[in-house]
Amino acid sequence: SKRPAGRGSPRPGLASRLQLELLDRGRPRTPVAFVREVVQATLAFAARPDLPVSLLLTDDAEIAALHDAHLGDPTPTDVMSFELDGGAEIVVSVETARRVARRKGHAERAEIALYVVHGLLHTLGFDDVRARDRRRM
Repeated sequence: SKRPAGRGSPRPGLASRLQLELLDRGRPRTPVAFVREVVQATLAFAARPDLPVSLLLTDDAEIAALHDAHLGDPTPTDVMSFELDGGAEIVVSVETARRVARRKGHAERAEIALYVVHGLLHTLGFDDVRARDRRRM
């Protein structure tokens, strides 16, 4: 059933009540407007536009330390995600994104967007273990 636009519903073309906490330690910095757009589109896709999101953009050393602390693996990874206190906590290695983007021949921002979307979808219950689920994700 469709819900009419109005109080409590984001109107098309207007920003929803996006709750985004962004800490960007990457070099160069990723444009905030770009990050907001990626997060907002992902939350809209998953029908969770008001989910609080905390996003850390960092380097391989910091994500490796977090990977070790939380999952017992001291190697760097591309993205980590956690559901915490009713929100999503996402950590992205912009250093990995830069390296992979160069290797694949596409924009670093596209790789960062992929990691943000992937991490957010995991916290929202999407999975990519089976082929069918990977396609959906």
